[in-house]
Amino acid sequence: MTKKITSQTLSRLPMYFNYLTSLPDSKKSGHISATAVAEALGLNDVQVRKDLASVSRGGKPKIGYVTAELIGDIGHFLGFENHDGVVVAGMGNLGRAMLECNGFSDYGFDILCGFDCSSDIVGTEINGKPVYHISELSEFCRNGNIRIGIITVPENSAQEVCDIMVDAGLEYILNFAAVHLNAPKNVTIHNENISLTLAMLARM
Repeated sequence: MTKKITSQTLSRLPMYFNYLTSLPDSKKSGHISATAVAEALGLNDVQVRKDLASVSRGGKPKIGYVTAELIGDIGHFLGFENHDGVVVAGMGNLGRAMLECNGFSDYGFDILCGFDCSSDIVGTEINGKPVYHISELSEFCRNGNIRIGIITVPENSAQEVCDIMVDAGLEYILNFAAVHLNAPKNVTIHNENISLTLAMLARM
């Protein structure tokens, strides 16, 4: 389905997907209504009904959706079946955790390898994934047609790494460094400041 949706709907789809996939197998084999999803997540049922209808045509009045099919429709729309390759720059605690986590593949992402500049870690493996020198990032990404990168380096190195990723042709960058990064308009950067998120959460 190629129907365009709003950014607000797009931001809610992963929440629906997570909830539906967390259901026990007995419920996945049955039906589920938009109202039931809304009640479970504390959302407006009219909005949930519109969101689900925008990515799936399987809903039927008074019956709802076949749960397994709805999971498939949402996953397909979000591209979870595409399995995009992802690289991580910065093998500190957060970067290592990215390579050690096996859950990304459930959402269509394969963390392929890590990059760093420290001789202590370059040439090693983390969770079976190699760690290369940062100078090899551009060639690796170009040869593998990689589009997505994650930055977990210190703040004073983040812009340099961002420039390397942009030069390598990456189109999407997830930045965990607490600093604003400059990139061309054709490159999408999402900044994830964990400390700021915690501060906001504590004041809600």
